[in-house]
Amino acid sequence: MIEALGFEFFRNALIAGFLASIACGVIGSFVVVKRMAALAGGISHAAFGGIGLGYFLGIDPLAGAAAVALGTSAATAWIRMKAHQHLDTLVGAVWATGMAAGILFIYITPGFAPDLFSYLFGNILLVPRETLLVMAILTAGICGIVAILYPRLVAVTFDEEYASVMDLHPDRIMVILLLLTGLTVVMLIQIVGIILVIALLTLPAATARLFSHSMKELIVGASLLGIVFTTTGIWLSYAFDIPSGATIVIVSACVYFGALPLQSRIMSRRESA
Repeated sequence: MIEALGFEFFRNALIAGFLASIACGVIGSFVVVKRMAALAGGISHAAFGGIGLGYFLGIDPLAGAAAVALGTSAATAWIRMKAHQHLDTLVGAVWATGMAAGILFIYITPGFAPDLFSYLFGNILLVPRETLLVMAILTAGICGIVAILYPRLVAVTFDEEYASVMDLHPDRIMVILLLLTGLTVVMLIQIVGIILVIALLTLPAATARLFSHSMKELIVGASLLGIVFTTTGIWLSYAFDIPSGATIVIVSACVYFGALPLQSRIMSRRESA
């Protein structure tokens, strides 16, 4: 297994997994606490419309996905504020529209759409070196913005009404949080694909939340777990020649479901003590 480190594509995959895990740990923690998992899933599936648009226009599909993901995030925040739509209805509309638009654009594009399967289900072993630089910049930007706005993000995540009373501009903070979620989604498309983005975005944070006592602990724990999940998934996918994205998600899910009984036992012991 150690000989795999001699391959550049394998080293690139490990670095990509590390960077994606940091972004997931930071943004996924807010998504889980704010209970925005379904909304994040809607944004990720809406990004498929951008991939289809990229094929149709002859540009990089990921660039199209980034544009649509950010546009969808901003539009969702605006509709949430102004139109006062129920979140489940909004998610359903965004989810279905994005997928339908992507299918339509791909259908009317002449020829065959290459790498479409990898965009849907991901392949971290194919991440090129130049993409790592972009991921590093995005991860640094996400972490920097969260660090600057951390008190406001925490206040809005736990209690929007309190944040409004304290004049923290919760609507603006929610727009920023959704935009950061959109950027994280784009990063994850090449790692686990559009279909599985929501799993990697939420499972590390959901697992860390079982044993965390503060938001900072949650973010650090989710980031570390994400690194463990992606690294383990990459090694297993290489060893057994199986899809990397699905393997990473399966590892994440197994740890999460395995941790649930442990968390229940710890809570029971605390109550009995």
